[in-house]
Amino acid sequence: MLSRAENELLTRTGPDAPMGRLMRRYWLPAVFSDQIARPDSPPVRVRLLGEKLVAFRDSLGRVGLLDERCPHRTASLYFGRNEECGLRCVYHGWKFDVDGACVDMPSEPPGGGFQHKVRIKSYPCVERAGIVWTYMGPPELKPDFPELEWTLLPESQRYASRHIQECNWLQGLEGGFDASHIAFLHRGSGAINQNVVPSLYETVPTDFGLVIGSGRETPDDDIRWGTALFIAPFHKVFASNPDGAHMWVPMDDENTMLYSVDCFPNGVNEALLERSKAFGHIHTENIPGTDRAIQNRDNDYMIDRAVQASGRSFTGMKGLGIQDCAIQESMGPIADRTAEHLGVSDTAIIQIRKALLQMVRDHEAGRTPPALDPASYRARSTKFVLPRGASFRSAMEDQLRAQYGAGAAAE
Repeated sequence: MLSRAENELLTRTGPDAPMGRLMRRYWLPAVFSDQIARPDSPPVRVRLLGEKLVAFRDSLGRVGLLDERCPHRTASLYFGRNEECGLRCVYHGWKFDVDGACVDMPSEPPGGGFQHKVRIKSYPCVERAGIVWTYMGPPELKPDFPELEWTLLPESQRYASRHIQECNWLQGLEGGFDASHIAFLHRGSGAINQNVVPSLYETVPTDFGLVIGSGRETPDDDIRWGTALFIAPFHKVFASNPDGAHMWVPMDDENTMLYSVDCFPNGVNEALLERSKAFGHIHTENIPGTDRAIQNRDNDYMIDRAVQASGRSFTGMKGLGIQDCAIQESMGPIADRTAEHLGVSDTAIIQIRKALLQMVRDHEAGRTPPALDPASYRARSTKFVLPRGASFRSAMEDQLRAQYGAGAAAE
C-alpha cells in the first residue's frame, strides 16, 4: 500500500503539483484533429491537467490551444468567433492568434500600445495520427515528438477512440496493467486468456519506463509470456489481436480522458478493424456529441443481472472498456491506497508506483525524466514461449526492438 502522502504525490496533476510538473514535460493528446477539422471551424473545449483551454484551427489551418479565459474580463473563448487567423472574444472583441498574441483590441482607443502588452496563455501543438498533441512545460525544455509506433502508421492501419473516466488517472493506468483481473472481470467477454490467471510476473526497467511480463504455464511445461510496455508518463502498449495502446490523460484530478488505439503494424485485418469501429475490443460507444460512454455511472453501466447470473458474463456489463471503467470508478474519484492489501499478482502495480514515485522525486530534484528521447519509444510489445527456468529478461530484450516500425509509413 502507499502512504497518504505518496498517494497525493502520484494523483495530483495540477500546475503546482509535482506530478503535474512532471507530466508537463511530455507531449500530451489534447483533441482529435477531426474535432477542429476545417479552418475557422468552431473552437472546442479542452480540459487538461486541471486547466480549462480551447482548441481551434485558424484560417491558415494552424492549430491553437489557448486559455479558455479571455485576459480582459475572463469571459469564455469557447463562445468566441474563429475568424481571419484568430479567435475573437464576443464580449468586447479582443482577438488572439495561435501563439497567444493579441492581434486586435477594438474596445480600446487606437495608438495607446495596450494591445501589445496583452497576451493569453498558449501552448504549442503538433498533429500526429489524427490527434492534436500539445506541450505544456517550459518552452526551453520542449522535446521532439516521441516515436510511438502507432503514431507512425497510416490511417488505414489504426483506429482510435476516447471517452471520459470519472476517476483519477492512476486508477485507469493501474487497471490497465493488472494482469490477473482479465480472468475474472472480463470472463465471458471474449478476452484472450480470460480463464487463465498468470502464475509468473516480471518487471524490467527500461529507458522509457518498464516492461511488464506475465507468464502462464503450458501443458508442455513451458511458460507462455506476454509483455506490456509502461511508457512514461501514462502510456500502455500491449500485444493483442489487433495490437493495442492506451493513454490515461488527466483532465483534472478526478476525471481522465482515456484514449484507446487498435493498430495493425504488419498490415490491416479488415474484419478486426470493422469490429473496432463497431465499438468492439477496447472501444466504447459514447453519447452522441460527447466523450461520455452510454454505459456510465448514472445508469450503473447498464448492468444486466440476469446475464451475470447465467454465467455468460462475469459482470453482466457489456464491453471490456466499460467493465474496466465501472470498477475503476467504483473506487471513488481518487482511490484510498492506504486501505489496500496487495499480493504477488499486483507486482506490476507495485513496480509502476515505485517507478512513478522515483520519476517525480527525480524531476523535483532537477533530473531529466525518462522517455524524453523520441527514440526511446522505439519498442514493441510481444508474446513468446520459453522453457521453464529460461531468462525472461534476456528473451524480452531480444524481442523488445524487433521489427519495430516495419509496417509504419508516414501519413
